[in-house]
Amino acid sequence: MGPSMGERSRSLTRRRDLLRALTAGLAVAAVGAVTIDITTAPAETETAGDKRKARYQANSAEVRDFYRVNRYPAR
Repeated sequence: MGPSMGERSRSLTRRRDLLRALTAGLAVAAVGAVTIDITTAPAETETAGDKRKARYQANSAEVRDFYRVNRYPAR
């Protein structure tokens, strides 16, 4: 004869509790991993003066190539 109805419901309850605990543990681990990455991010090294300085170099190779390529005739 198989397990009684009471034994079956107790084993189902244990399985559900185990699944809930496992899910909660994974969620806590995921949140912990995300917060660790955020808190260990490197600080910015640029100063206020560095942020305001001009970065465009009119005679750089990239700018010259851009304008050279855009002078090609349209097909």
